[in-house]
Amino acid sequence: MIKGFAWNFGKKVAQRQNAISLFFTSSKKSYATEATFETKPFRLHRLETGPSNTVSVTRDDALALYEQMHAIRRMETAAGNMYKEKIIRGFCHLYSGQEACAVGIKSALRPQDSVITAYRAHGWTYVMGVSELGVLCELTGRQSGCARGKGGSMHMYAKNFYGGNGIVGAQVPLGVGIAFASKYSGTDGVCVALYGDGAANQGQVFEVYNMAKLWDVPCIFVCENNGYGMGTSVERASASTAYYTRGDYIPGIWVDGMDVLAVREATRFSVDYCASGKGPILLEMATYRYSGHSMSDPGTSYRTREEIQEVRQTRDPVTSFKEKIIAAELATAEEIKNLENKIRASVDEVVKKAKSDKEVGLEELVTDIYADNKESVIRGTTPWERYQHKTLGMAANV
Repeated sequence: MIKGFAWNFGKKVAQRQNAISLFFTSSKKSYATEATFETKPFRLHRLETGPSNTVSVTRDDALALYEQMHAIRRMETAAGNMYKEKIIRGFCHLYSGQEACAVGIKSALRPQDSVITAYRAHGWTYVMGVSELGVLCELTGRQSGCARGKGGSMHMYAKNFYGGNGIVGAQVPLGVGIAFASKYSGTDGVCVALYGDGAANQGQVFEVYNMAKLWDVPCIFVCENNGYGMGTSVERASASTAYYTRGDYIPGIWVDGMDVLAVREATRFSVDYCASGKGPILLEMATYRYSGHSMSDPGTSYRTREEIQEVRQTRDPVTSFKEKIIAAELATAEEIKNLENKIRASVDEVVKKAKSDKEVGLEELVTDIYADNKESVIRGTTPWERYQHKTLGMAANV
């Protein structure tokens, strides 16, 4: 009898343990390791074939892409708030709404490839390797900034990243020069030269289209078409708004710039195209900016609040990608929320540092003016004011 009791008791214990084990096994989330999506059709100019509309992404890559886009969004929100508090001064052009362009392009580049962009450069600086601290402290003019607070919003640099340029369109010829240097030195690198729809009508852009094609320079021209050049819509500024065709003899592709996977696919295609010796290519990224042209522009005198809200609700690059990867079971809503909370805490901590960090002293006035100083002294505001040049840090890309 005792043996029978012990046997029955042991059997019940075993069944209970099996039930508990089955519960935890079945309730444990089984993630998809990869998912496939369809992009909006690419439009082609002077190309027989283009990027595939069917794109795949792994779980790890999806989370990495989302983390970068959300970090840029949080960082730019913080920058906007600090500007309103008058902690950031001068020009400040926010990248909110255009995150998929920078993140998608960067994810397709190789170590030998380079990037140069205009003055809407905070997001690009971050994806090219500068920390949130380096970006936000640079904006507040503090010593922990990537240029020790002396460059500001438009002049930040990193390895293979040539800025951040304040003159409209001037970065495009420089980008062709960087690409030419890559070809000349045999690095197999390409250069991505970004500009906005507002700069697309400049003569210097068309001049270097010609030079790039004439010499088959490995340059990827990228027009980030956010719909407005300062306060002027593309329809009022350009006789042709099909910017991907504006290179004429240069092949072009229209890309949904609000879809990070479409941007990545188009960039992969373009890198392969340029690296194979076929010459330059032109991408038009159809995107949108939520803020005004700069912080001094409210951004609502030439477009309606309803237009901005509609884009946020239907085309936002961050939230739409989040919905995609959750629906594809690459991640759970809880996991994404935890990631967002981590990014928010990180940016909040950086903001405290950007507000409290020290500014550089006057002794750094003539520090790092030249990478290789050939002058014995540096002239001041008058001929008789002379200063001794000092080298503190190594210049990027020298």
